[in-house]
Amino acid sequence: MNLDFTQIVPYIPFILKGIWVTLKFVVFSIIFGFVLGTILALFKISRNKALNFLGDAYTSIFRGTPLILQLMLIYFAIPQLTGYDISPFLSSILAFGLNSSAYVSEIIRAGIQAVDKGQTEAAQALGVPYRLMMKDLILPQALKNILPALMNEFITLTKESAIVSTIGYLDLMRRAQVVGADTYRNFEPLIFVGLIYWILVMGLTLAGKRVERRMKFSD
Repeated sequence: MNLDFTQIVPYIPFILKGIWVTLKFVVFSIIFGFVLGTILALFKISRNKALNFLGDAYTSIFRGTPLILQLMLIYFAIPQLTGYDISPFLSSILAFGLNSSAYVSEIIRAGIQAVDKGQTEAAQALGVPYRLMMKDLILPQALKNILPALMNEFITLTKESAIVSTIGYLDLMRRAQVVGADTYRNFEPLIFVGLIYWILVMGLTLAGKRVERRMKFSD
């Protein structure tokens, strides 16, 4: 076995910068996905059939097609159709945010429907407006129940973020490819970046478990 990690030592600072680059677009994507996913979840539980259909159709499309296809369509189709030269960073946020919102909407919908219906009926009997009931009563309880699932979605986005290397975004994976092309040694930088991904995922997993324990303790 011909392994020589000393060859990539000069490139380690370059690779490590990819951690922030990767997490930056992942954080923006999860925020975007959470906001849009919440709206879609409300569409799905609405009594308006048109909103129900819109929410279900959106989820079907984005859960039923590959994420890399969605990324490519956004990155290549937007310039062709609109003339706007969209950046890899913005393309990544849009693709991951739109895709994540489909999954988050299902998570939030299930969380809302898991809240005791008696509380909804009591709020309606007291004349509490629907918007306030959702904001102050239902959603806070639902979020406690769905926190583990949301953390899993965040972890999944972090792992799948390597896909953005296909459009030239200088994330961790793309930097490993650059180093491999420069040194003619691809295995070592990929192993090093794989270790970084593993540390990130393990860190997020432990943080999620800690937050979950604290919320259970607060109950």
